[in-house]
Amino acid sequence: MAKFWSDLHPEKKHLLLAWALLILFLSPPFILGEDAHIRVHDNMDSNIAWYKVLKESGQLFGPMDSVVPQIINGLPRNAFGTEFSLIQWLHNWFPSMTAYALSQAVTRVFAFLGMYLLLKKHILPEKKAYPVTIWVSAAFALTPFWPSGMLSTLGQPLALWAFLTIRKHKDTWKEWLTLILLPLYSSFVLGFFFFLSALGLFWLWELITKKRWNLRFLGSIVLMTALYLLVEYRLVYSLVVPEAPTSRDEFQISTLTFLESMQLVFKNFLLGHTHVMTVHTVVILPVLFIALYKSWSKRNDEKQVKLFQLLFLLNVILSVWYAFWFYTGWIPVKENIHFLATFNFARYHFLRPLVIYVLFALGIWILWKKEKWRKWARACLVLQIVVLCFFNEEIYYRFWQTPSFKQFYAEKQFQQIESYIGKPQSSYRVASLGIHPAIAQYNGFYTLDTYNNYYPLSYKHEFRKMIHKELEKSPRLAAYYDDWGNRCYIFSAELGKRYNYTKSSKKTVKHLQLDTKVFTRMGGEYIFSAVPIVNAKENNLEFKKKFTQRDSAWTIYLYRAAAAPADKGKK
Repeated sequence: MAKFWSDLHPEKKHLLLAWALLILFLSPPFILGEDAHIRVHDNMDSNIAWYKVLKESGQLFGPMDSVVPQIINGLPRNAFGTEFSLIQWLHNWFPSMTAYALSQAVTRVFAFLGMYLLLKKHILPEKKAYPVTIWVSAAFALTPFWPSGMLSTLGQPLALWAFLTIRKHKDTWKEWLTLILLPLYSSFVLGFFFFLSALGLFWLWELITKKRWNLRFLGSIVLMTALYLLVEYRLVYSLVVPEAPTSRDEFQISTLTFLESMQLVFKNFLLGHTHVMTVHTVVILPVLFIALYKSWSKRNDEKQVKLFQLLFLLNVILSVWYAFWFYTGWIPVKENIHFLATFNFARYHFLRPLVIYVLFALGIWILWKKEKWRKWARACLVLQIVVLCFFNEEIYYRFWQTPSFKQFYAEKQFQQIESYIGKPQSSYRVASLGIHPAIAQYNGFYTLDTYNNYYPLSYKHEFRKMIHKELEKSPRLAAYYDDWGNRCYIFSAELGKRYNYTKSSKKTVKHLQLDTKVFTRMGGEYIFSAVPIVNAKENNLEFKKKFTQRDSAWTIYLYRAAAAPADKGKK
């Protein structure tokens, strides 16, 4: 073994060490299973439950006008996205946690491969640059990402490698196969729309400045775009075919003043965004500023230096664009062009992980070539890897004491609740207070509340009647519900925008004002509350039983609406 290692080329040694690190990073969910800690926000509170609900509904290939009755008395099937996404199939083939672990592995492996190929073939082709290309690629593969986005952002380097190779007319079947397969494991609206439109602008710029038509390059962009439109045919249908108004029609995100928008520019530039976290603040930013200073301090016509400067400017522009998409100055335009109000063009900042890590590679290389800076550059590479390891989900979410997968979904506890009620789950409707409705959905309950970004506007308005007095108490909650509304939750002004009251919480709700007549008219019968409702009787709610379970993160207080049909369940 020692001889094998000593005989290896140094580049292969680095590659083996990087793969070993990646395998170690990916291991916790495979080893711990449902005891693993993973992201809650926009993950366990939504997407993972959606995959399970869709699987059990039998509507994976449901027609355009079909609904899934388990959610809001019939959530449109199209709200769950395309059946041609491989992440849907992973969750159909495997248990949720296994599917999640496999998806993480697929995403990070191809993130590493993509960034390595991009840097090695197009950005840093120098033979001596392999330590930079390998470890920047490893760092990129370790970045936190929105799990259900899959390769929407982390797959962009792989796509860019393929496109740039095709642009140079040095392509083989591998590049074209990459462009064909990526739409099956990424999202058009959550990454690649912005990537492909930016690439289209690059092609147009070359046409104008260099008079180069480069039809092969243009054809590759058109091909991938067409494939996305085919894969996302449900989205295309909902945009082309007029439907009843949906919750997206009341989106109002242009709410920031000029000063607030400027503050958001700096926040995004320095810290990033939760859906495209780059963890660049502590290590990468200092490298970039020092490399920028070095690149400007002397006249340098190297293509890599010019590329670095151009990408640095692009990185700033992306943060400015992101922040000012929420500026109130857009309101007149969005009111007249409906599509601008319902589609979030701020997401051009989803290009930033690609831009920042290519910048990091170029910045490190600019310093690496200076002998006196090489040790420092090497230390920054190591330090960035170390920082990212602390953002491993198992480390990060265990440190912040968020529930594990098993504790969050609490299947045994909700089986006890189902058994106590003693009726088919489809025969009654429930809602949750102080916890995410996705938990009840995951456990097969039919919920009036939900977290979805696409559902009938009429339902949003009807649901609001149930909670209107609570919204009147809190302008913040009212704006949150009225101007966004994706969280169609039973809000309480006393609880605020928190939905994670675990069994260690001492919180109670003393002044709840819920219109239970609306609740029962919509079919509601039971409320699963994570906290005691002191004035339950004033809300015509009857306390039934308290449920605790060792492996659950919650204490569930079961309430029944007094105006509901006769209770035939267990007493």
